Amino acid sequence: MKPVRKAVFPVAGLGTRFLPATKASPKEMLAVVDKPLIQYAVEEAVAAGMTDLIFVTGRHKRAIEDHFDASPELEAELEAKGKLQLLHVVQNILPSNVNCIFVRQPVALGLGHAVLCARPAVGDEPFAVLLADDLMVGPTPITQQLVRTYLETGSTVLAVQDVPREQTRQYGIVAGPVINDRLSQVTEMVEKPLPEQAPSTLAVAGRYVLTPGVFDLLAKGQRGVGGEIQLTDAIEQLTLTEKVLAHRYEGRRYDCGSKLGLLQASVDLAEHHHEVGQAFSAWLLQRQPLHAKDLGRTLAN
Repeated sequence: MKPVRKAVFPVAGLGTRFLPATKASPKEMLAVVDKPLIQYAVEEAVAAGMTDLIFVTGRHKRAIEDHFDASPELEAELEAKGKLQLLHVVQNILPSNVNCIFVRQPVALGLGHAVLCARPAVGDEPFAVLLADDLMVGPTPITQQLVRTYLETGSTVLAVQDVPREQTRQYGIVAGPVINDRLSQVTEMVEKPLPEQAPSTLAVAGRYVLTPGVFDLLAKGQRGVGGEIQLTDAIEQLTLTEKVLAHRYEGRRYDCGSKLGLLQASVDLAEHHHEVGQAFSAWLLQRQPLHAKDLGRTLAN
């Protein structure tokens, strides 16, 4: 069985829900405490053993490439000023054995199309897909949990979680026979069904380990919900020829594609930050709420 060495990061989206912050900066570069969302996803992939990181980008995404590149001017300045701890942080954003590959998605045709754009870089190997919008934490990195299941079974593995039925229209929903308390076999998969049409309340989160067989299905270019090439549709077709597993991951997911989710992640992770966690937690306990009238025109929009 081939190891999972490659991780795909679809990062071509426009991030319109965060305008004007994302007008000139990618949404994946929004910070939670002191790291951008994309770095949390990359660190998770590296912890799971990935050595080739494939970023599927679009226009105006140069900041992501710059973030993972060397910065000689910044490093020289930090060294000259004796800021050696910060220098270490900047120089070790990625381990030396990790490669970054950048692929352009020329037209925004959906998540499935973004994954298909990575095919030349992935080749005939299993690979992970991580959506940076979903910041996920757990006692074991979520992608590592999926990789372990893949290595035990040789099957495509999807991270899943239970959601309230009224929220099924926000997710891809899977259903199928239960294998154990963590695993189910996927025999049905529907993209964003209405609550009354959802086959279950088991929702796909933003982590996948896929076999390369999914590429042929994506290449057919069949349009699904929203007129886009849906990864969900290709995986459902894959269940007809391969076993696909749903893994109930151990951990917590923050939907950082929404303002509320980003704020929740920022508060929770700030409380556990090695530098400011203790002081921030104390401030939360004694803070005096700020009233809208005190902000004047700051909240006008």
